Amino acid sequence: MSDPASVAKSARESLSKGLQALQTDASVPAPLKALAEPIAVAMGALLQIERTNGSQLQPHAQHALDGARGALSQLQAHQAAHPAVGRAMEAVAASLAQVHALGKLAGIVAGPGGAPQAAPQQAPAPAQQAAFVQAPTQPAAFAPQAPAPAYAPPPAHTAAADPFAAPQGAPQAQAAHQPPPAPGAAGAQLFNADLGAQSPTNFYKGLSGNDVVDHGGLFVSTYMVPKIGTPVRLKVSLPGGYEFEADAVVRWAREISRSESTADATPGFGAQFTRITQEARQLIYRYVRNREPLFHDDL
Repeated sequence: MSDPASVAKSARESLSKGLQALQTDASVPAPLKALAEPIAVAMGALLQIERTNGSQLQPHAQHALDGARGALSQLQAHQAAHPAVGRAMEAVAASLAQVHALGKLAGIVAGPGGAPQAAPQQAPAPAQQAAFVQAPTQPAAFAPQAPAPAYAPPPAHTAAADPFAAPQGAPQAQAAHQPPPAPGAAGAQLFNADLGAQSPTNFYKGLSGNDVVDHGGLFVSTYMVPKIGTPVRLKVSLPGGYEFEADAVVRWAREISRSESTADATPGFGAQFTRITQEARQLIYRYVRNREPLFHDDL
């Protein structure tokens, strides 16, 4: 098969036809336009595979597969509601074989009932207790589960392999004794935000202050841009397997057409944190020490 980046691009272009079918037809009722969301999720994940030239298939291949399968299931349930839904369903179905091929390359195999599962891996050796969440084998489950402690050590990694890791010998934060933030307001939309050394998703700051948490926030690269003022729940994945969740509100948006999208300008939105743990703050500060945040003129 072709290289992963080319496969991801072909699948994304096919999904784009389905997204356009739902979003550009003015006669599509508003409830049916919501069917575009899982398509947009899959497209965003495929774009990340393209941008990394296929070097970071996970977790993006999993997100793309989940999004494409979810979109097809929802579209099939509403295919008789409007002709645009049928056109979108054909586009998603055409992309699914390519998305599935990316999933196979990423080590995702079909489990019982066709549910995707990670390929078997050796259990990691016990590690010293620390203040961060261990990255799960599957990126779909971000939150720690009871009765496990709120924070556990991530998989072992070296500073050479991970420029965002704490230097050796650096003091470790104490284990958290309080649970993560309570779930956001009812109906808050959930977004996965995957950050890397060159990801379009990145933290930002403005003219109002230098603290990236208190005077800035997180730019989330996505085709599904919420309205300004919308409360959202963010699941943030950082290099080295570190993860956290936080509540936020959409403060600004960047809406760019697919033809205009480049490495330096991608569609998405800027979210200001409204509820975040101290441990998550420290993860953010560590990240921005290694990668300069974006700048947004907030005055």
